[in-house]
Amino acid sequence: MKEDFSHILVGVDDSADAQLAFRYALNRAKRDKLKLTIVSILEKGDMNVYQALNKDFIHGKREDLEAHVQVYKKVALDFGVEKVDAIVAEGVPGELIVKDIIPHTDADLLVVGSEDKKGIAKHFGSQAAYMAKYSPISVLVVR
Repeated sequence: MKEDFSHILVGVDDSADAQLAFRYALNRAKRDKLKLTIVSILEKGDMNVYQALNKDFIHGKREDLEAHVQVYKKVALDFGVEKVDAIVAEGVPGELIVKDIIPHTDADLLVVGSEDKKGIAKHFGSQAAYMAKYSPISVLVVR
């Protein structure tokens, strides 16, 4: 296992587990002087069919997400992380991060949050589980 990382990729949204992952990535990037790339994915699956067909709706949602990710970037810079990038993409988060974003960023550590599922939901897959299984780089799952 690689222990000397140079570039953290962290997936963010407004969930509690993603916030924990972001805080971990911030602290680690600052402490170890690592580059930090913040990524957030616009999931079209969260939209109904009429919203998905409406280009103005998607455009508005993407603009909102891009602005929101810039807030994360500012927080990281203000915290003292020296090298910070931000990425917004559209698709299925786990698959997009593993197959597209990791190869294009040169990140060597992926940090993601994972919610504690209850009941029957814990028997189904999650984005974090997909990334941990298929990622070509080390993955740290924060709970």
